[in-house]
Amino acid sequence: MADRLAAAEKRLQDSAADAPDVRVAELTSHVVRVGGKRLRPLLVVLGAEFGNWWTDGVLQAAVVVELVHVSSLYHDDVMDAAATRHGVPSAHVRWGERTAVLGGDWLLARSAQLAAGLGPQVLRVNARTAGRLVSGQMRELVGPAPGEDPVSHYFQVTAGKTAALLAMALEIGALQAGAPEAYTAALSTYGEHLGAAFQIADDLLDLTAPPGDTGKEQGKDLLAGVPSLPALLARADDSSEGAELRALLTGGAVTDPADHRRALELFRDAPARQRAVGLMHQRLDLAREALEVLPPLPARRALDLLCDYVALRSS
Repeated sequence: MADRLAAAEKRLQDSAADAPDVRVAELTSHVVRVGGKRLRPLLVVLGAEFGNWWTDGVLQAAVVVELVHVSSLYHDDVMDAAATRHGVPSAHVRWGERTAVLGGDWLLARSAQLAAGLGPQVLRVNARTAGRLVSGQMRELVGPAPGEDPVSHYFQVTAGKTAALLAMALEIGALQAGAPEAYTAALSTYGEHLGAAFQIADDLLDLTAPPGDTGKEQGKDLLAGVPSLPALLARADDSSEGAELRALLTGGAVTDPADHRRALELFRDAPARQRAVGLMHQRLDLAREALEVLPPLPARRALDLLCDYVALRSS
Protein backbone atom coordinates (compact mmCIF):
# COMPACT_ATOMS: atom_id res chain seq x y z
CA MET A 1 0.00 0.00 0.00
CA ALA A 2 2.88 2.37 0.73
CA ASP A 3 4.20 1.78 -2.79
CA ARG A 4 0.77 2.50 -4.28
CA LEU A 5 0.42 5.72 -2.31
CA ALA A 6 3.90 6.79 -3.40
CA ALA A 7 2.91 6.20 -7.02
CA ALA A 8 -0.27 8.22 -6.50
CA GLU A 9 1.75 11.04 -4.95
CA LYS A 10 4.01 11.21 -8.01
CA ARG A 11 0.99 11.43 -10.31
CA LEU A 12 -0.57 14.06 -8.10
CA GLN A 13 2.52 16.26 -8.23
CA ASP A 14 2.68 15.92 -12.02
CA SER A 15 -1.04 16.60 -12.51
CA ALA A 16 -1.06 19.70 -10.30
CA ALA A 17 1.91 21.14 -12.21
CA ASP A 18 0.53 20.26 -15.65
CA ALA A 19 -0.59 23.82 -16.41
CA PRO A 20 0.08 25.47 -19.80
CA ASP A 21 2.25 28.21 -18.26
CA VAL A 22 5.11 27.78 -15.78
CA ARG A 23 3.80 30.69 -13.71
CA VAL A 24 0.38 29.08 -13.48
CA ALA A 25 2.01 25.73 -12.66
CA GLU A 26 3.80 27.34 -9.72
CA LEU A 27 0.43 28.52 -8.40
CA THR A 28 -1.48 25.28 -8.96
CA SER A 29 1.21 23.09 -7.42
CA HIS A 30 1.84 25.40 -4.45
CA VAL A 31 -0.27 23.53 -1.87
CA VAL A 32 0.42 20.09 -3.33
CA ARG A 33 4.19 20.56 -3.05
CA VAL A 34 4.13 21.21 0.69
CA GLY A 35 2.34 17.94 1.35
CA GLY A 36 -0.40 17.06 3.80
CA LYS A 37 -1.98 14.02 5.39
CA ARG A 38 -3.12 12.61 2.00
CA LEU A 39 -6.03 11.00 3.81
CA ARG A 40 -8.22 11.02 0.71
CA PRO A 41 -5.81 9.10 -1.55
CA LEU A 42 -5.39 6.62 1.30
CA LEU A 43 -9.16 6.14 1.43
CA VAL A 44 -9.28 5.55 -2.33
CA VAL A 45 -6.69 2.78 -2.00
CA LEU A 46 -8.44 1.26 1.02
CA GLY A 47 -11.79 1.33 -0.79
CA ALA A 48 -10.25 -0.55 -3.69
CA GLU A 49 -9.21 -3.36 -1.34
CA PHE A 50 -12.86 -4.49 -1.21
CA GLY A 51 -12.96 -5.06 -4.98
CA ASN A 52 -11.96 -7.98 -7.13
CA TRP A 53 -8.98 -6.50 -8.93
CA TRP A 54 -6.39 -3.72 -8.85
CA THR A 55 -6.22 -1.37 -11.80
CA ASP A 56 -4.17 1.64 -12.79
CA GLY A 57 -7.44 3.54 -12.56
CA VAL A 58 -7.31 3.31 -8.76
CA LEU A 59 -4.18 5.47 -8.74
CA GLN A 60 -5.85 7.90 -11.11
CA ALA A 61 -8.90 7.99 -8.84
CA ALA A 62 -6.65 8.87 -5.90
CA VAL A 63 -5.32 11.84 -7.88
CA VAL A 64 -8.84 12.91 -8.88
CA VAL A 65 -10.11 13.13 -5.31
CA GLU A 66 -7.01 14.87 -3.95
CA LEU A 67 -7.18 17.51 -6.70
CA VAL A 68 -10.77 18.26 -5.71
CA HIS A 69 -9.65 18.55 -2.10
CA VAL A 70 -6.71 20.82 -2.88
CA SER A 71 -8.87 23.03 -5.09
CA SER A 72 -11.22 23.53 -2.15
CA LEU A 73 -8.29 24.59 0.05
CA TYR A 74 -7.46 27.45 -2.31
CA HIS A 75 -11.04 28.66 -2.06
CA ASP A 76 -11.36 28.04 1.69
CA ASP A 77 -8.24 30.05 2.48
CA VAL A 78 -9.65 33.03 0.58
CA MET A 79 -13.04 32.70 2.30
CA ASP A 80 -11.44 32.34 5.75
CA ALA A 81 -8.65 34.87 5.15
CA ALA A 82 -6.18 32.21 6.32
CA ALA A 83 -2.60 33.45 6.19
CA THR A 84 -0.94 30.02 6.07
CA ARG A 85 -1.59 26.50 4.79
CA HIS A 86 0.57 23.57 5.90
CA GLY A 87 3.04 26.02 7.41
CA VAL A 88 3.61 28.12 4.27
CA PRO A 89 1.88 31.31 3.05
CA SER A 90 -1.53 30.62 1.53
CA ALA A 91 -1.89 31.03 -2.22
CA HIS A 92 -3.93 34.22 -1.90
CA VAL A 93 -1.20 35.77 0.28
CA ARG A 94 1.42 35.11 -2.40
CA TRP A 95 -0.59 35.78 -5.57
CA GLY A 96 -3.72 37.64 -4.52
CA GLU A 97 -7.29 36.49 -4.00
CA ARG A 98 -8.46 36.51 -7.61
CA THR A 99 -5.46 34.53 -8.79
CA ALA A 100 -5.82 32.01 -5.94
CA VAL A 101 -9.50 31.43 -6.77
CA LEU A 102 -8.61 30.83 -10.41
CA GLY A 103 -5.90 28.40 -9.31
CA GLY A 104 -8.49 26.45 -7.36
CA ASP A 105 -10.82 26.50 -10.37
CA TRP A 106 -8.06 25.11 -12.60
CA LEU A 107 -7.40 22.23 -10.19
CA LEU A 108 -11.12 21.39 -10.07
CA ALA A 109 -11.26 21.38 -13.87
CA ARG A 110 -8.15 19.19 -14.00
CA SER A 111 -9.82 16.74 -11.63
CA ALA A 112 -12.91 16.55 -13.86
CA GLN A 113 -10.70 15.97 -16.90
CA LEU A 114 -9.00 13.01 -15.22
CA ALA A 115 -12.31 11.67 -13.87
CA ALA A 116 -13.73 11.59 -17.39
CA GLY A 117 -11.07 9.06 -18.31
CA LEU A 118 -12.27 6.72 -15.55
CA GLY A 119 -15.78 6.25 -16.86
CA PRO A 120 -19.24 7.77 -16.41
CA GLN A 121 -19.75 6.53 -12.84
CA VAL A 122 -16.64 8.22 -11.51
CA LEU A 123 -17.39 11.37 -13.50
CA ARG A 124 -20.87 11.51 -11.96
CA VAL A 125 -19.45 11.12 -8.44
CA ASN A 126 -16.89 13.83 -9.20
CA ALA A 127 -19.56 16.25 -10.43
CA ARG A 128 -21.88 15.46 -7.52
CA THR A 129 -19.10 16.05 -5.00
CA ALA A 130 -18.05 19.34 -6.60
CA GLY A 131 -21.66 20.48 -6.35
CA ARG A 132 -21.84 19.47 -2.70
CA LEU A 133 -18.62 21.34 -1.96
CA VAL A 134 -19.93 24.54 -3.48
CA SER A 135 -23.32 24.15 -1.77
CA GLY A 136 -21.65 23.57 1.57
CA GLN A 137 -19.48 26.65 1.15
CA MET A 138 -22.46 28.76 0.11
CA ARG A 139 -24.53 27.54 3.06
CA GLU A 140 -21.68 28.48 5.38
CA LEU A 141 -21.43 31.91 3.75
CA VAL A 142 -25.13 32.80 4.02
CA GLY A 143 -25.57 31.22 7.45
CA PRO A 144 -28.63 29.52 8.93
CA ALA A 145 -32.07 30.48 7.68
CA PRO A 146 -34.36 32.34 10.12
CA GLY A 147 -35.44 29.88 12.77
CA GLU A 148 -32.97 27.18 11.64
CA ASP A 149 -30.96 25.43 14.34
CA PRO A 150 -27.33 26.60 13.95
CA VAL A 151 -25.96 23.18 14.92
CA SER A 152 -28.13 21.44 12.32
CA HIS A 153 -26.93 23.99 9.77
CA TYR A 154 -23.33 23.28 10.79
CA PHE A 155 -23.71 19.58 10.04
CA GLN A 156 -25.27 20.33 6.66
CA VAL A 157 -22.30 22.56 5.83
CA THR A 158 -19.90 19.88 7.04
CA ALA A 159 -21.63 17.23 4.94
CA GLY A 160 -20.88 19.29 1.83
CA LYS A 161 -17.45 20.68 2.65
CA THR A 162 -15.78 17.72 4.36
CA ALA A 163 -17.79 14.51 4.45
CA ALA A 164 -18.58 14.54 0.72
CA LEU A 165 -14.89 14.25 -0.17
CA LEU A 166 -14.18 11.32 2.14
CA ALA A 167 -17.26 9.48 0.87
CA MET A 168 -16.17 10.20 -2.70
CA ALA A 169 -12.69 8.80 -2.07
CA LEU A 170 -13.96 5.47 -0.76
CA GLU A 171 -16.71 5.21 -3.36
CA ILE A 172 -14.57 5.76 -6.44
CA GLY A 173 -11.82 3.50 -5.10
CA ALA A 174 -14.37 0.71 -4.70
CA LEU A 175 -15.90 1.45 -8.12
CA GLN A 176 -12.55 1.26 -9.88
CA ALA A 177 -11.84 -2.12 -8.27
CA GLY A 178 -15.26 -3.58 -9.09
CA ALA A 179 -16.42 -3.90 -5.47
CA PRO A 180 -19.99 -5.17 -4.85
CA GLU A 181 -22.63 -2.45 -4.66
CA ALA A 182 -23.37 -3.20 -0.99
CA TYR A 183 -19.70 -2.69 -0.10
CA THR A 184 -19.51 0.53 -2.09
CA ALA A 185 -22.60 1.91 -0.34
CA ALA A 186 -21.26 0.95 3.10
CA LEU A 187 -17.91 2.59 2.37
CA SER A 188 -19.65 5.78 1.25
CA THR A 189 -21.74 5.85 4.44
CA TYR A 190 -18.64 5.29 6.53
CA GLY A 191 -16.96 8.20 4.74
CA GLU A 192 -19.88 10.52 5.45
CA HIS A 193 -19.75 9.87 9.19
CA LEU A 194 -15.95 9.87 9.34
CA GLY A 195 -15.97 13.21 7.52
CA ALA A 196 -18.32 14.78 10.05
CA ALA A 197 -16.15 13.51 12.91
CA PHE A 198 -13.01 14.69 11.12
CA GLN A 199 -14.39 18.22 10.82
CA ILE A 200 -15.29 18.34 14.51
CA ALA A 201 -11.77 17.15 15.33
CA ASP A 202 -10.39 19.96 13.14
CA ASP A 203 -12.58 22.47 14.99
CA LEU A 204 -11.22 21.22 18.31
CA LEU A 205 -7.64 21.29 17.05
CA ASP A 206 -8.06 24.88 15.93
CA LEU A 207 -8.74 25.81 19.54
CA THR A 208 -6.15 23.68 21.32
CA ALA A 209 -3.21 22.71 19.09
CA PRO A 210 -0.05 24.86 18.90
CA PRO A 211 0.57 26.29 15.39
CA GLY A 212 3.68 24.14 15.00
CA ASP A 213 1.56 20.99 15.25
CA THR A 214 -0.98 21.91 12.58
CA GLY A 215 0.76 24.37 10.26
CA LYS A 216 -2.16 26.78 10.82
CA GLU A 217 -2.79 29.76 13.04
CA GLN A 218 -4.24 28.75 16.38
CA GLY A 219 -7.78 29.98 16.78
CA LYS A 220 -8.05 31.09 13.15
CA ASP A 221 -11.73 30.16 13.11
CA LEU A 222 -12.32 32.59 15.98
CA LEU A 223 -10.39 35.32 14.16
CA ALA A 224 -12.43 34.80 10.99
CA GLY A 225 -15.76 34.36 12.75
CA VAL A 226 -16.16 30.85 11.31
CA PRO A 227 -19.02 29.10 13.15
CA SER A 228 -17.17 26.01 14.36
CA LEU A 229 -19.11 23.47 16.38
CA PRO A 230 -17.47 24.33 19.75
CA ALA A 231 -18.23 28.02 19.14
CA LEU A 232 -21.87 27.31 18.27
CA LEU A 233 -22.28 25.17 21.37
CA ALA A 234 -20.60 27.84 23.51
CA ARG A 235 -22.99 30.50 22.21
CA ALA A 236 -25.93 28.29 23.14
CA ASP A 237 -24.53 27.57 26.62
CA ASP A 238 -26.74 29.61 28.97
CA SER A 239 -25.03 28.46 32.16
CA SER A 240 -23.22 30.87 34.46
CA GLU A 241 -20.03 28.89 33.84
CA GLY A 242 -20.19 29.65 30.12
CA ALA A 243 -21.20 33.31 30.44
CA GLU A 244 -17.79 34.88 29.85
CA LEU A 245 -17.04 32.77 26.79
CA ARG A 246 -20.54 33.34 25.43
CA ALA A 247 -20.07 37.10 25.74
CA LEU A 248 -16.76 36.97 23.87
CA LEU A 249 -18.36 35.05 20.99
CA THR A 250 -21.55 37.07 20.66
CA GLY A 251 -20.11 39.49 18.12
CA GLY A 252 -18.87 36.81 15.72
CA ALA A 253 -15.18 37.22 14.86
CA VAL A 254 -12.91 37.61 17.90
CA THR A 255 -10.21 39.90 16.53
CA ASP A 256 -9.05 41.73 19.63
CA PRO A 257 -5.79 39.99 20.66
CA ALA A 258 -6.61 39.98 24.37
CA ASP A 259 -10.13 38.67 23.80
CA HIS A 260 -8.79 36.04 21.41
CA ARG A 261 -6.28 34.76 23.95
CA ARG A 262 -8.92 34.70 26.67
CA ALA A 263 -11.39 32.79 24.49
CA LEU A 264 -8.78 30.14 23.75
CA GLU A 265 -8.08 29.82 27.48
CA LEU A 266 -11.76 29.42 28.31
CA PHE A 267 -12.32 26.81 25.63
CA ARG A 268 -9.83 24.42 27.30
CA ASP A 269 -12.31 23.52 30.05
CA ALA A 270 -15.56 24.74 28.52
CA PRO A 271 -18.62 22.45 28.61
CA ALA A 272 -19.12 23.30 24.93
CA ARG A 273 -15.81 21.67 24.10
CA GLN A 274 -16.82 18.48 25.91
CA ARG A 275 -20.16 18.42 24.11
CA ALA A 276 -18.35 18.73 20.78
CA VAL A 277 -16.14 15.79 21.72
CA GLY A 278 -19.25 13.75 22.53
CA LEU A 279 -20.86 14.54 19.16
CA MET A 280 -17.63 13.57 17.42
CA HIS A 281 -17.66 10.16 19.10
CA GLN A 282 -21.29 9.65 18.09
CA ARG A 283 -20.29 10.06 14.46
CA LEU A 284 -17.33 7.73 14.87
CA ASP A 285 -19.64 5.07 16.30
CA LEU A 286 -21.91 5.41 13.24
CA ALA A 287 -18.87 5.12 10.96
CA ARG A 288 -17.87 1.88 12.66
CA GLU A 289 -21.40 0.52 12.34
CA ALA A 290 -21.24 1.07 8.57
CA LEU A 291 -18.18 -1.20 8.41
CA GLU A 292 -20.08 -4.21 9.75
CA VAL A 293 -21.29 -5.23 6.28
CA LEU A 294 -17.72 -5.46 4.97
CA PRO A 295 -15.61 -8.64 5.01
CA PRO A 296 -12.91 -8.85 7.73
CA LEU A 297 -10.03 -7.76 5.52
CA PRO A 298 -6.98 -5.83 6.76
CA ALA A 299 -8.45 -2.79 5.00
CA ARG A 300 -11.53 -2.95 7.23
CA ARG A 301 -9.28 -2.97 10.28
CA ALA A 302 -7.43 0.04 8.87
CA LEU A 303 -10.70 1.94 8.46
CA ASP A 304 -11.64 1.10 12.03
CA LEU A 305 -8.26 2.39 13.22
CA LEU A 306 -8.82 5.63 11.29
CA CYS A 307 -11.72 6.29 13.67
CA ASP A 308 -9.28 5.96 16.56
CA TYR A 309 -6.88 8.33 14.77
CA VAL A 310 -9.57 11.00 14.41
CA ALA A 311 -10.45 10.74 18.09
CA LEU A 312 -6.82 10.89 19.20
CA ARG A 313 -5.85 13.86 17.03
CA SER A 314 -8.47 16.03 18.75
CA SER A 315 -7.42 15.10 22.30
